Amino acid sequence: MDLLQLISERRTVHDYKPGPLPEGALTRALGAALSAPNHRMTEPWRFVRVGPESRRALVGISADLKRQPGGPALSGSALEKLADKMLSPSELIVVCQEKNEDADVAREDYAAIACAVQSAMLVFWSEGIGSKWSTGQVTTDERTYQCLGIDAGRQEILGFLWVGYAARDLPKPRRRRALDDVLRSVP
Repeated sequence: MDLLQLISERRTVHDYKPGPLPEGALTRALGAALSAPNHRMTEPWRFVRVGPESRRALVGISADLKRQPGGPALSGSALEKLADKMLSPSELIVVCQEKNEDADVAREDYAAIACAVQSAMLVFWSEGIGSKWSTGQVTTDERTYQCLGIDAGRQEILGFLWVGYAARDLPKPRRRRALDDVLRSVP
């Protein structure tokens, strides 16, 4: 598949089949991420590969966060759905950014990390592996930082990268604006 086709056909995968990735797939994708453009060469990206024990702990944190304040615990089916979401993907990678006090550098670093994540997702897709980069309450909760051994004073969690094989057919591509709608030229 050529690069343009790879980019245009990549889709976000929301539901995963359980099972491992092929040998080296994670290393190839994250290795490609390290080649992302990075203006000041700060290399601000940090990745945490989350194993089964920590994923189960994240299920508990997520369940607490989804519960209405003062309300009952999640129902058995809601908890099962949440656990499936957290445990089924082959890999769960936490994407972090090294903090920088200079706002301009921090902004450039965030852009570099977005490029790095896109590169990893494209490598996965080229091997028939789906992924999703997502955020949410669990990514900002203090307990998540503690569970994953991330120092919130030095790093910020930018999101989770879910990786694995799609459990169902992927949606058709969404309609996007035409290039003429978003590009203008100046003399």
